[in-house]
Amino acid sequence: MSIRLILTIAFAITFTQLPTTSYGSSIRIKDLVEFDGVRSNDLVGYGLVVGLRGTGDGLRNSPFTEDIMGNILERLGVNVTGEQFRPKNVAAVLVTGELPPFARAGGRIDVTVSAIGDAKSLLGGTLIMTPMNAADGQIYAVAQGTVIAGGAVAEGEAETVVQGVPTSGSIPAGARVEREVDFNFASLTTLRLALREPDFTTAERIEKAINSSFHRRIALMLDAGTIKIDVNAAGARSPAHAVSRIENISVSPERRARVVVDQRSGTIVMGEDVRISRVAVSQGNLTLRIRETPLAIQPNPFAEGQTVVVPRTNAELDEDPGIKLAEVPEGTSLSEVIAGLNALGVSPRDMIDILKSIKAAGALHAEFVVR
Repeated sequence: MSIRLILTIAFAITFTQLPTTSYGSSIRIKDLVEFDGVRSNDLVGYGLVVGLRGTGDGLRNSPFTEDIMGNILERLGVNVTGEQFRPKNVAAVLVTGELPPFARAGGRIDVTVSAIGDAKSLLGGTLIMTPMNAADGQIYAVAQGTVIAGGAVAEGEAETVVQGVPTSGSIPAGARVEREVDFNFASLTTLRLALREPDFTTAERIEKAINSSFHRRIALMLDAGTIKIDVNAAGARSPAHAVSRIENISVSPERRARVVVDQRSGTIVMGEDVRISRVAVSQGNLTLRIRETPLAIQPNPFAEGQTVVVPRTNAELDEDPGIKLAEVPEGTSLSEVIAGLNALGVSPRDMIDILKSIKAAGALHAEFVVR
């Protein structure tokens, strides 16, 4: 074999093993997509927490607590029909949790317990056996255990101190799985990947990365948010083996330019691709103050008449100097955009108004999201 032929083969092997073209930071496919069928299921149940230290439901205001307590006692062989019992150490609660994918009978999951009556605290309480249902009405888990409340309450004659949320808590591994979700993953011949943020460019890059990794065409982009995988063409021993190989492939996603504003806290977050065209900005503050100082006028001593309140209003209109007409240069990178906006020397809340105006003028080339 000649030296030229050896070099040609080596170059070809090296070329096929090179990663796909890098467009930025690489992220694993498992962090960008959801695998169709591989999902958790929400569970909910209605139960009773007992053993509280006088912080339970007031049964006059929460009659449903008395009903469930009576039903539980009757199932245990205690006849309470016609009896008047109003303990303060019980509370009606909703129990919520998630059944993870491929959970098997006998496994345990975490649950959250939340009071639905007028209970003051669930601290120190114990959840009595509570069936948990899914959306199809079937029981998939049973919860029971000691509640770890998320706060505390201290009260006296004239003051009450509440820390955290004592009416809600959790039970780690507090529910046991009793029924499995009927889903045969091993029998699938095709898989679908659903992008968490649909984008045509990202979907195409994922398709190319998968086909390049398997050295054959097994992935097909259907739309901006869906990619179909042919399991048989992948040559894997099972769909699970194919997924384990696909989910660790790195891809550089493409994201839309976006500016997110939180008006309550004055927070501004900009994406890397945000751009601003050359624009001039002027900003000032206008403050209107109105003070009421009514004056009471009384008649002279021993004279006929009545007291009259004369209104007096003092209105002031102040206009701060603000900033003069300033130029924000065109930004070709995020750092240049930030430098141009910071040059205005305004507060974050004023910056929010400026960004709104720049967007309205058509100079902000990004999606503007206000929360």
